[in-house]
Amino acid sequence: MRFFRLKVGSKVTLAVEVEGKYVSVAELLNKRENETDLADVFAQVSRIKEELKKGNYSYLESKNFGFAPVVGNPGKIICVGLNYLSHIEETGKKKPEYPVLFSKYSNSLAGHLDEIKIFGSDLKVDYEGELGVIIGKLAKDVGSDFERYVFGYFIGNDVSSRELQFRTSQYLLGKTLDGFYPNGPSIVTRDEIEDPQNLWIKTMVNGSTRQDSNTANMIFSVGKLISYISRYLTLEPGDVISTGTPEGVILGMEDKEDHWLKPGDNVDVSIEGLGTLRNTFVRV
Repeated sequence: MRFFRLKVGSKVTLAVEVEGKYVSVAELLNKRENETDLADVFAQVSRIKEELKKGNYSYLESKNFGFAPVVGNPGKIICVGLNYLSHIEETGKKKPEYPVLFSKYSNSLAGHLDEIKIFGSDLKVDYEGELGVIIGKLAKDVGSDFERYVFGYFIGNDVSSRELQFRTSQYLLGKTLDGFYPNGPSIVTRDEIEDPQNLWIKTMVNGSTRQDSNTANMIFSVGKLISYISRYLTLEPGDVISTGTPEGVILGMEDKEDHWLKPGDNVDVSIEGLGTLRNTFVRV
């Protein structure tokens, strides 16, 4: 099942995809639109499926949908650094003994097809295509049964200002600028992803392939990340884990100064089974 957060003007509607069209989740759950968002469906997937089987629903009719950030407004956005050996090698770092964790805030959220604003001319803006995980139930000290805590998977782009990221020893400022975590276009429920550790992931800039890898190359798998994080932090429904990026980022290029993202660039991140997230970068 694929969940979308669609917007028309200032209104956001949670919807599920049926045969390439959209059906309001609020209608399926017999609720008002303004009372229904992602948090309302974590424990309702079976009910939604049953309502869809009945066929008593209508399709949303607007042809002017935009895409809101598909993860909604998570309590935690936990990002993982240096989680692919090839990425570590291209950036000259050392393989970590434990997952390298940092955070983004809700101001960094953007949707599929949103324009990402570059503030200033010297930020050295980079892309990082990543597999995202959204937690569906309270998780503490999770063991090997991690899958039952996962609601679904989505595509994220951990956009980074390398100038700000390495200005100090802390990554935060360079990682959480406004709009610097576009995500979407949908959340695909875990039952549709047979193995999150065997998905190809590709990033393209203006049609040119930059990243081309597989989630099998992660150092710390989705299960290991959930287990490690939940040992120290209670993960709550709606929390997000962005699992790290493979090789091919601008930072790892010998001629990187010629390749930093610039106004007009289109960045597409595609992950097998999840679709493609596209964003255009603009100057403000």
